[in-house]
Amino acid sequence: MMQTTPLAWKKGCSFLLMILCFQWLFDHKHSQWQNVVAQIKPFYTVKCNSAPAVLEILAALGTGFACSSKNEMALVQELGVSPENIIYISPCKQVSQIKYAAKVGVNIMTCDNEIELKKIARNHPNAKVLLHIATEDNIGGEEGNMKFGTTLKNCRHLLECAKELDVQIIGVKFHVSSACKESQVYVHALSDARCVFDMAGEFGFTMNMLDIGGGFTGTEFQLEEVNHVISPLLDIYFPEGSGIKIISEPGSYYVSSAFTLAVNIIAKKVVENDKFSSGVEKTGSDEPAFMYYMNDGVYGSFASKLSEDLNTIPEVHKKYKEDEPLFTSSLWGPSCDEFANNFNFVMNA
Repeated sequence: MMQTTPLAWKKGCSFLLMILCFQWLFDHKHSQWQNVVAQIKPFYTVKCNSAPAVLEILAALGTGFACSSKNEMALVQELGVSPENIIYISPCKQVSQIKYAAKVGVNIMTCDNEIELKKIARNHPNAKVLLHIATEDNIGGEEGNMKFGTTLKNCRHLLECAKELDVQIIGVKFHVSSACKESQVYVHALSDARCVFDMAGEFGFTMNMLDIGGGFTGTEFQLEEVNHVISPLLDIYFPEGSGIKIISEPGSYYVSSAFTLAVNIIAKKVVENDKFSSGVEKTGSDEPAFMYYMNDGVYGSFASKLSEDLNTIPEVHKKYKEDEPLFTSSLWGPSCDEFANNFNFVMNA
């Protein structure tokens, strides 16, 4: 029998401590969710953080899971999560992955256009579809806002197509960005969702699910703000006892306070201050400005920056003296394209 070394014991204790910290944090977050929005069942967005410890703890807490791929579906099913607690939310689905969902019994999925609807009809006979409708949270302008979801006007056409294709429509999904500060967006979205429910009834569909998406930052204050707006509207449009299950897709709500992303600086470039184009206010001085390139960017961990107003403050891990000079600087991802600028700030070179 191999003797456990002190180092191995120390590593084991560190891992156990990490798991216990996760457990406490997620218990707190889940209790907070149940206290504020008990009527809404959370389906954790797996792509936000698919660490096994995260998924295992959330599964034990009884959350559902919103998966974007075959791998994500397989990950949560390995934990014993039933197919009824999984929704397939990718807006652009591969045929092979639709077939996989059908094979493992993941029937609930989202759709926002006719082409996707036809793919689902051909490859998943038991699919239960949530029509994904667009919202009005135009954060960052037309170029910066990559939107999914169909218009209210187009919903009737999609319902007609679904009827012809014999695809079962069971509900509606919408998503409001966490950067959206206008509560009126939820008012319009819930009103539109109710219209689609009524439309679907005209076609003979039995609607029983409303998905209000994600956009929850992780603070109790923001959660209470959202609940203050939607709670009375849910009572009007989707009252308790109507048989309609209300769900959402929180991601960063659960995990943002539990993790810190570490990146490496892989390159540095010196530029003239007056030619600095990062968005930082130019000082007009002769001091240089610096562009730093990281090993991660918008095509990796910062992907949400493409669709939301990501507000993250970088911290330098290396200790430096307080009297060291500071320079106008910016952080860029490794792709070096127009979307790769992640942060603008002032730091020592």
